[in-house]
Amino acid sequence: MKAILILAHGSRETKTLETLQKITDMTKAQLPGVMIETAYMEFCDINLEKGLDILVKNGADDITVVPYFLFEGIHIREDIPGEIKEYLEKHPGIKVNLGNTLGADPRLADVLADRIREAL
Repeated sequence: MKAILILAHGSRETKTLETLQKITDMTKAQLPGVMIETAYMEFCDINLEKGLDILVKNGADDITVVPYFLFEGIHIREDIPGEIKEYLEKHPGIKVNLGNTLGADPRLADVLADRIREAL
């Protein structure tokens, strides 16, 4: 069964967790029937490994980790692939892929333009 793990950086700020949960809930509403969970690189109990474990326990065996990151920095290039590799070594039979960052998506420019209009 396919599933998605939305992976954010994480923060000590509680509002960060609330924001990602709101985004995740909105995403789930657009993709009914898709198993989606969240996890964080830092500062949260649910890290990448625990997020993958939750999905596997719920029947997932083909997981795409979708990074809720704008840029392809060290976490995307090294840390996350390394953690995925370690997970796969411990869990044969599970497939885990890394999706794309949010990047330079025109829809983000729309949101940014809205924020600038609000500020003007």
